[in-house]
Amino acid sequence: MRILIVGAGATGGAFGARLLAAGRDVTFLVRPGRAAQLRIGLHYVTPGIDEVRRLRTVTADELDETFDLVIIAVKANALGAVIDDMRPAVGPSTVVLPILNGMAHMDRLERAFPGRVIGGIARIVATLDSSGGVRQLGELAEITVPADQPGVAAALDVPGIDLVTSDDILRAQWAKWTFIAAAGTVCCLFRGPVGAIVEAGGRPHIETIVAETEAVAAAAGYRVDDDAHRRSLATLTREGSDFTSSLYRDLVDGHPTEGEHLLGDLVARAAALDVPTPLTALALVQLRTATHHPNP
Repeated sequence: MRILIVGAGATGGAFGARLLAAGRDVTFLVRPGRAAQLRIGLHYVTPGIDEVRRLRTVTADELDETFDLVIIAVKANALGAVIDDMRPAVGPSTVVLPILNGMAHMDRLERAFPGRVIGGIARIVATLDSSGGVRQLGELAEITVPADQPGVAAALDVPGIDLVTSDDILRAQWAKWTFIAAAGTVCCLFRGPVGAIVEAGGRPHIETIVAETEAVAAAAGYRVDDDAHRRSLATLTREGSDFTSSLYRDLVDGHPTEGEHLLGDLVARAAALDVPTPLTALALVQLRTATHHPNP
């Protein structure tokens, strides 16, 4: 299976490095600046691995062939641009696999590539270092794909990637979205890691926030199961934990955030479903304010 990974940032780079190591046929669609940065190869660091791997890159003006599988691994903010960039790669038998958080991208991609898009989930903690290398923090590197896509599953089932198949990928996507939205709301609203928030007396508010986001999923027809609910609460109420959400980290680092994609879309759907989400909406207002009037 010929694979195109759209984006060679932390997520796309980490998963791509594992696929390359297993001998998969992988090409990265990147911006010209990133292509120049990767000319000497992709520096990939994770526990037990520190390597520079040669890779094939193309930019939008060079892309002139179709692929079997297109994995979209960019932030939601970049989705509009990459949809246009990747069009030449999508043929009548191409499978498009976005591994973004939230759900708004699914409708957008389906409109652009009808019948070609499948759901997917990625779980990984990775970052780019100052030179553009990919650093995977810890061993978690999991991708979930629909159970009715055995070819995609086989292509992604390589050492270093925990491959999961789901009989209900939309429910799995909603479950992750509710957790990501709750984590973003908690950390952005209370401005810190969950351990400090719990120590400050924030546990009842955290529980309320989790209940808010999960109520939206239930109203949409995708109730979060008890195990996923317990995992979310355990992560967001662990005493002494230094866990923070990526939404919060982007905010404090001054980077563009996925606030509208993760919280804005959830709050809008909640309103349409007549589900109250006061704390999630409050965090969204704070994010919007910080975006338009950042601290000097």
